[in-house]
Amino acid sequence: MFANSLRRALTNERIHDSGCSLKIYKSECFANLDLHGEMHRFITGILSINGFNVGEVKVQHHKRKKGKTKYGPRRLFKGFLDLLMITFLTKYSSRPMHFFGFLGILTFILGFITGLYLTIAKLFYGASLANRPLLILAVLLIILGAQFIIFGILAEILMKVYYKTQNIKPYSIKEIIQ
Repeated sequence: MFANSLRRALTNERIHDSGCSLKIYKSECFANLDLHGEMHRFITGILSINGFNVGEVKVQHHKRKKGKTKYGPRRLFKGFLDLLMITFLTKYSSRPMHFFGFLGILTFILGFITGLYLTIAKLFYGASLANRPLLILAVLLIILGAQFIIFGILAEILMKVYYKTQNIKPYSIKEIIQ
């Protein structure tokens, strides 16, 4: 139930159980579907994010008569990582700077504010900065912010190169009206 709730929150998918292996799809759904790793578990979520209408007919599930479930903490962790990857790829693959730039600006500002606080404490109150780990945190946040922004720029370049060399559009057109 937790995994289904998290999946619905991140993918805006509105079916109650994507873990059910009984599925029917239209062939055009798979024209540009790129699955790798264990992302087959999230086909309905990916299709929903890509604009396809996803519906379901609820089926009755029966209790397990033999064997043990394969669901557990390890599978939940792997599924969560796959879900984060799908969410990132579908929302930010054509604009990674929005993701990395936001993180970069946020951490840079936090580092700057922390550094400003330390500067004011030193200049106006004579506080010693040598024995304060906050100084290291401020420097770390500023460097981390700069790195996130650089990652965003590099990711933008990589995505532009990928789309051009693969001759892929970062968007899809549902209908052309004449």
